[in-house]
Amino acid sequence: MEPILEIEHMSVYFTQYERGIRRRVLPVIRDLTLSVEAGQIVAVVGASGSGKSLLAHGILGILPYNSHMEGEIRYAGEPLPRERSAELRGKEIVLIPQGVNYLDPLMKVGAQLRKGSRDEKVRERTSRALRRYGLSEETEEMYPFELSGGMARRVLIASAVTGIPRLIIADEPTPGLDVRAAKRILGHFRELADEGAGILFITHDLEQALTVADQVAVFYAGETIEVASAADFSDVENLRHPFTRAIWRAMPEHGFHPVSGTQPYPGSRETGCSFAGQCSASTETCRETDLIPLRECCGGMVRCLHPGKEASL
Repeated sequence: MEPILEIEHMSVYFTQYERGIRRRVLPVIRDLTLSVEAGQIVAVVGASGSGKSLLAHGILGILPYNSHMEGEIRYAGEPLPRERSAELRGKEIVLIPQGVNYLDPLMKVGAQLRKGSRDEKVRERTSRALRRYGLSEETEEMYPFELSGGMARRVLIASAVTGIPRLIIADEPTPGLDVRAAKRILGHFRELADEGAGILFITHDLEQALTVADQVAVFYAGETIEVASAADFSDVENLRHPFTRAIWRAMPEHGFHPVSGTQPYPGSRETGCSFAGQCSASTETCRETDLIPLRECCGGMVRCLHPGKEASL
């Protein structure tokens, strides 16, 4: 089956000016590759600053003016330039954004979800979407300032699924929600995927991702360092990259061992593995190789010269 979304060797750079006209080009995403199939949930997991939200903005064609992107993005087998992305955005490709300020403060909820349509079928789909996320019909007549944070979050999710999207990009969709509400929303994501949508679920919460994802792409310092099936996380020995193993061990059920060191700032290194400064197994080659490629390894993908799973075979 052809993936609904394919990203190959995507890099995003920002241009910054220092002390007048001195210009600096900052790489914030480097050589990123992943894919999402119809009916599949792919979780992108990484800490703040790893490039997760920029990935979403790159797909949607809404990167800031001082950025430029390289690589290839394909949607349903066809290239996805900015113009095509703009045509599909809000229709076949929808974003569930991280911030609730995406809601128009001057427009009632129902009118925002219907996007100005007076069609009775659209009105019914809107009401059904709100009910799906535990919101009453009265919510349609409310302005965003009248909503609680949790309600606003659910309205954003409802707005994304009012139509029939083929690709849903959910950027940290559950902060501010209690455990029960978050679990319900993740369950709805599973239902949407089972109905045929492809879902890119962006989150910092590995534990939450594993409750719903089919595949997990681990981000670190703007790079995809591992792509693994959710089933691989049942045992640390199945995981390939030292950082993936470290965040597995940092989960409460695995001993809550913190990951030592800090993620490097984008542009602070030019060569070598981004995790080399925190990895006890790193070598001089790890630190000096220009760009370590993402390669197939033991049923998954890894960006590492000495992957753990391969080494243990």
